[in-house]
Amino acid sequence: MNLESSNLPIFNDEENVYESLPSHYSFHIHMAAGALAGIVEHCVMFPVDSVKTRMQSLYPSPKATYKSVPEALYKIVRHEGIKRPFRGVSVTLIGAGPAHAFYFSIYEKVKRSISGTETGGQSPVAQIAAGCLATIFHDAWMNPAETIKQRLQIYNSQHSRAFPCFISICKNEGIKAFYRSYTTQLSMNIPFHCVHLVAYEYSQELLNPNRQYNPTTHMASGAIGGAVASAITTPLDVCKTLLNTQDPRTLKVSKQARINGFFHAIGTIYQCCGIKGYFNGLQARVIYSIPSTALSWLAYESFKAFLKSESN
Repeated sequence: MNLESSNLPIFNDEENVYESLPSHYSFHIHMAAGALAGIVEHCVMFPVDSVKTRMQSLYPSPKATYKSVPEALYKIVRHEGIKRPFRGVSVTLIGAGPAHAFYFSIYEKVKRSISGTETGGQSPVAQIAAGCLATIFHDAWMNPAETIKQRLQIYNSQHSRAFPCFISICKNEGIKAFYRSYTTQLSMNIPFHCVHLVAYEYSQELLNPNRQYNPTTHMASGAIGGAVASAITTPLDVCKTLLNTQDPRTLKVSKQARINGFFHAIGTIYQCCGIKGYFNGLQARVIYSIPSTALSWLAYESFKAFLKSESN
């Protein structure tokens, strides 16, 4: 299909570019497109996310010691079955749809309100402020799902399904366990998304200054932002994983009953593995982030373009 000759207004009407619907349409479209983007991203990239969780383990067993992402996937499938890398995907999808709907709709609304422009593309302050607020709401919804997901992902997990895992956590640790890593996750995700969003918007200004629908530039900008942000925030992600999983092997070796709080996690990682422990899973995190952020922005912008064309 030739996009240039299409009759869709989002692609060839310069006076009705795809960023410029009235706000009462735009907010709902951003929510719907964000939810769809989150579901697509997490479905496609979930096996790599499972590998990242495994590689961030401080004391893996011999069967769960990995040097690379392909080796990890091979070992997981060989020793635990082809379905194992997808364990926990159902609860992630339940969390990802609403969380991304909050994230993208709040980001777009706040960015434009603060910048006073239609796209907010040249206002890093607006982008950072909008990204912070969007991340707070996103993580508030996503943190419980993330806790359950990572309990299911770790090697030799005592849980095989999401709902029994949820009941077990409630019974043995209380509701607060679902938010044990919330402040750590915010301390990671706020700088992650600030760097990611500013890099994405800056790349868009360079590659796509007219802000038209362009899959190539959306993917390239998303990948650049994701790569830089994920590398910078890996130590915080390792802390978050430890707080979420409460890995029994780590607790046994460190002689602790529970890991509570960001600083407790930092100390435990250093005690167990030294400085290198803060970078466990760096390769998997970057490999996960580059395609996932590229895919997320592509899916979001594509769904947004389609929904806006349908509403015209």
